[in-house]
Amino acid sequence: MTAQNGAGASRPAGGRVGAAAEMARVVPLPGVPVPGAPAGNGAPAGNGAAANGVMAGNGVMAGNNAAGGGPEGARERILARIRAATGTAGGPGAAARADAGYGALPRPYLRAHHDPSGGDDIVALFAERAADYRAIVECVDADGVAAAVARVLVQRAHAAGAAGARPLGLAGPSHPERAARPARFVVPDGLPGEWLADVPAGAATLARDYPPLSAAQLDELDGVVTGCAVAIAETGTIVLDHGPGQGRRALTLVPDFHLVVVRAEQVMADLADAFAALDPARPHTLISGPSATSDIELIRVEGVHGPRTLHVVLAG
Repeated sequence: MTAQNGAGASRPAGGRVGAAAEMARVVPLPGVPVPGAPAGNGAPAGNGAAANGVMAGNGVMAGNNAAGGGPEGARERILARIRAATGTAGGPGAAARADAGYGALPRPYLRAHHDPSGGDDIVALFAERAADYRAIVECVDADGVAAAVARVLVQRAHAAGAAGARPLGLAGPSHPERAARPARFVVPDGLPGEWLADVPAGAATLARDYPPLSAAQLDELDGVVTGCAVAIAETGTIVLDHGPGQGRRALTLVPDFHLVVVRAEQVMADLADAFAALDPARPHTLISGPSATSDIELIRVEGVHGPRTLHVVLAG
């Protein structure tokens, strides 16, 4: 036995709501029709902007609209910032008002785990956490960067030559023609020249990414040398914003080896400090150790999505 609801849709006498009435509970996006939604008094009220999805009376959707309080108020603040940033919100001072509203949002959560002013050694913490991710980390004095970079590149060149220029750790045929030439490392524009001053000319060739090298050409190289934008002590993460000395993203994804110089003053305690120091208009790449995955049988494999080896020279 069935009974009829106000929209003409049937429901079992036991109270189970029919498919048409169930469809009326769906809250559509404004202006986007719900397939199969009933017409008349069983349809959502207005344009479906009701927020809490409560059925009122004859099946009309009722609830707080987007201008209400609670989570919807936060939603409007976030959307206001997006509109201001994309130029879709007019009026003088729109961006400033959106920023002020966002800044006024309550943040009762813990925002910092480490306080450098309180004696926390965030540089040592970064070195420890980066090493936990299986990065090679060596600390040098500020004036020892050039010697460290030269030593690392020469060692890498010798290792690549001994392996027949086969990517280290990979099985497969060697390439004697590669072993016969000096190792080649790509250097992005803007990298401080003094960092490369001690590299022996016969041991390694420093290539420029101009005109931009293809993915195949990058794959033929023995590695890349870059700086960074900031580093995060809490997570052992290096952040690139692809500015001077860092290059485009492909430079640090395709080559099998990445040597990165991090200055002590670039180390931030936590994520919040790091993002506050970054330009949100720039692209950002976050690197936590060498590329690795454990997708298959929980067996860790390195070098799948990026460099197999990450070598960090921590200066100062």
